[in-house]
Amino acid sequence: MSDLKKYISKRKAIDSEFSEEFDEGYQSFKIGVLLKQAREASGLTQEEIAEKLHTKKSAISRIENHAEDIRLSTLEKFAAVLGRKLEVSIR
Repeated sequence: MSDLKKYISKRKAIDSEFSEEFDEGYQSFKIGVLLKQAREASGLTQEEIAEKLHTKKSAISRIENHAEDIRLSTLEKFAAVLGRKLEVSIR
């Protein structure tokens, strides 16, 4: 286990607020990374996605880098532009 993972693990164990905020932040980060990977795998640029979604390139960058408050409808549109479907699960 890396030093970073050890630190995160220890901090989560002693600080419930850190643990909750870390997990929420990680999920937002993960969504943005998944969107970026899907876009790149489709061979599209941020500008091309923006054009298809009738928005600006900066909005796509914000979605990919700060997806903490993204609407489900926006995720569905993003996926549709990539020729994909959005799946949501609750665990």
